[in-house]
Amino acid sequence: MTRMEDIKLLRINHLRGPNVWTYRPVLEVWLDLGQLEDHPSHRLPGFNERLLAQLPALIEHHCGVGERGGFLERLQTGTWAGHVLEHVVIELLNLAGMPTGFGQTRSTGTRGVYRMVFRARDEQVARTALAEGHQLLMAAINDQPFDVPAAVAKVREQVDDCYLGPSTACIVAAATDRRIPHLRLNDGNLVQLGHGARQRRIWTAETELTSAIAEGIAGDKDLTKGLLKSCGVPVPEGQVVDSPAAAWEAAQDIGLPVVVKPSDGNHGRGVTLDLSTREDIEAAFTMADQEGTEVMVERFVRGDEHRLLVVGGKVVAAARGESLWVTGDGRSTVLALIDAQINTDPRRGLTEDHPLGRIDVRQDGVVLLDLQRQGLTPEAVPAQGRAVLIQRNGNVAIDCTDAVHPEVAHVVTLAARIVGLDIAGVDLVAQDIGRPLHEQGGAIVEVNAGPGLLMHLKPAEGAPRPVGRAIVDHLFPEDETGRIPIVGVAGTQGTHTLARLIAWLIHLSGHYVGLACRDGLFLDRRQVQTHDASHWEAGHRLLMNRAVEAAVFESSPRAILGDGLPYDRCQVGIVTDLNGCETLAEFDIQESDQLVKVLRTQVDVVLPEGAAVLNAHDERIAELASLCDGRAILYGLDPDLNAITQHRAHGGQAVFMRKGGIVLATGVLENTLTELSSLTLRQGRGTPVSSETLLAAIACAWALDIAPDLITAGIETFDPDLSPARPAAGFAYAR
Repeated sequence: MTRMEDIKLLRINHLRGPNVWTYRPVLEVWLDLGQLEDHPSHRLPGFNERLLAQLPALIEHHCGVGERGGFLERLQTGTWAGHVLEHVVIELLNLAGMPTGFGQTRSTGTRGVYRMVFRARDEQVARTALAEGHQLLMAAINDQPFDVPAAVAKVREQVDDCYLGPSTACIVAAATDRRIPHLRLNDGNLVQLGHGARQRRIWTAETELTSAIAEGIAGDKDLTKGLLKSCGVPVPEGQVVDSPAAAWEAAQDIGLPVVVKPSDGNHGRGVTLDLSTREDIEAAFTMADQEGTEVMVERFVRGDEHRLLVVGGKVVAAARGESLWVTGDGRSTVLALIDAQINTDPRRGLTEDHPLGRIDVRQDGVVLLDLQRQGLTPEAVPAQGRAVLIQRNGNVAIDCTDAVHPEVAHVVTLAARIVGLDIAGVDLVAQDIGRPLHEQGGAIVEVNAGPGLLMHLKPAEGAPRPVGRAIVDHLFPEDETGRIPIVGVAGTQGTHTLARLIAWLIHLSGHYVGLACRDGLFLDRRQVQTHDASHWEAGHRLLMNRAVEAAVFESSPRAILGDGLPYDRCQVGIVTDLNGCETLAEFDIQESDQLVKVLRTQVDVVLPEGAAVLNAHDERIAELASLCDGRAILYGLDPDLNAITQHRAHGGQAVFMRKGGIVLATGVLENTLTELSSLTLRQGRGTPVSSETLLAAIACAWALDIAPDLITAGIETFDPDLSPARPAAGFAYAR
């Protein structure tokens, strides 16, 4: 077969907000298929078989058929290479641990050129998947070898480098389930939940409510233990020591056996248990000294390690650890036995997605010390049937939440309160978590800030626990979503003036308002940016600002096509017109009818409790009312417009003019707000506000439950002029 030329990737664009394709971020790729436009899948000899051999899980893709095997059916009947690339990229993402099912491919007005999109939780991950998928597809088309595992590994590496860690991701997912929006604030795990003044921030399993003092206390194990002991919480006796000899002396004072550990270590590193000889204790001191600033010697408490997660004063999850052992066969070394009997467990791995870590004897001095105490080395060959202790701690992954005794839960939550942590991982040792600690000599050994959540999300045994939801519920009461009122204004004609007028009305109702429009960026009455701010970056600046109690955004068709909306949902979404298609040829927009799909994005994101405000003079805009999750308010100069009369006939709301008066109507009920002529719009100062813009603003204010008298006063005091010589009444320039 003649070698096919590569598909050309003409343009790659990351749509970061709701867009013409979906509510979620996507990577949009413009493709030129070239000669492949004449060679759909069923006309490429052997292609389908080669592709399925490389990616057998493609059989699970439903595609437009809507059932398993749907995409295979499309391959067999013939589909174009752009559509195939979409599914190849999606499958690579699935294999790399970032599952997605969303993708679309659509033709453009140019033959052979397509727009292909797929879900992009992270732009760099998506770009890597696209690059690898492109190479894989061309290799399958041209019958060339391709290393799929290597491609998946590259995508997976990007996932590990760029995406949220599992603890943060589970909190974000829980917030999404509660309709709480989120913004990622850095390349790591700093995430904002909610918007503006109603936001809360998390950093992995720490929150903005986590005290820095409490975190410092938790990092000092000796100080923590002293505070807990003073409040009656059972802790093991112990001393801070500064030398191997001092460690042995302290052990004798405390009573053997003992534990030697760093005072400020974490994840169990440098902790050695059940020590009874001077040689072992001094060796353990050396290892602990390498992991922390000070070394502690403590009484050894018999029992299993447990980790209890405390969130907002409640125990929400508990996990138990067990010691690790291997059994000799008389032939294999300790290293080989560990690999065969422990590391082969699929729950063990090197990434954060694995609930248990792999055991590497050469990198763990504590394991080496335990082997030495048993007279063994990593290369030794234990006798047939001999049980060899490999690790005493660090394997806390067996869920035991339902077994926690109420008194144990009380002591653990008390420990978190004493340290001052709102979220804490409390480590205790007990023989039975279902009995009070004092009955069995159990004790709390550590209180940790920023605890890992993976052991509770993916326990090696037992049911996973909804710890992410517990943290979200701790930050947001049940009836709160972290949302501020957001108004989106989409169109081109007078939308900047409309956005400023709405912001002024909201300001008068008592809110600190953020505004992003083509006139600039405004914070309450201050203009902080004078150039065009009707784009995604400026919008996000508003949503991140803790002072902002309500926000208004202007979005042009170009902004929606190029970036998406800067917010996920809004209280009010306004569509004013379908003009401007002549400037959008680069997006394959040739006529105003195509803008309907673009501007419906503004309607799609209206919350169920919100409203769409639509221009009834254009039937195409008015018809978007049926797509709104909330209610719709139509506006127009003529009360007899067909769209308005039909909408009112079904009990809908409308704002219109009649005999010079502004009427607010719900079904057959009407309320005249005021006479238009009575409103002082300062027509002689700057560009006058059009009647349609005025009606749209009134409809929006009505949707926001702003009082009629306040609406009238706001319109009378609004000045559309932003001249430096005469600062606007509503928005003065920043000095």
